[in-house]
Amino acid sequence: MKVDGSCHCGAITFEADINPDEVRVCHCTDCQQLSGTAFRVTAPCQESLFLLLTGEPKIYVKVAESGRKRQQAFCADCGSPIYATSDEPPGSRRFGLRLGTLAQRRELTPKRQFWYRSVLPWLPSFPWIAENGTVFKQ
Repeated sequence: MKVDGSCHCGAITFEADINPDEVRVCHCTDCQQLSGTAFRVTAPCQESLFLLLTGEPKIYVKVAESGRKRQQAFCADCGSPIYATSDEPPGSRRFGLRLGTLAQRRELTPKRQFWYRSVLPWLPSFPWIAENGTVFKQ
């Protein structure tokens, strides 16, 4: 599926090709803290299928408990998160596009969820996704 997006102020714009069946919710504590909310929703995309049209994201490298590094790309002007990717040489990386930046976000229902053990207890469940990430048939 072709998607396009931008940061809040419009300084960064992009296009990408994603698989809508791979849209996911992450409940890990890093995503909670980096998003400033209860979870983060991402649309995975091969780096080769992502095209930056305008602007240049600022990169913050986060180090997980495992020691793995993840690049967090965001707009230096408005702070909108754009994507995250591995801290490896460019070429074969996968980007986790931040759903809120995509113009097509209303059409992209998450099909999986991860790090459910960190879900905040007051958060309602997503009735179409099981705790283990299995998609319920609607």
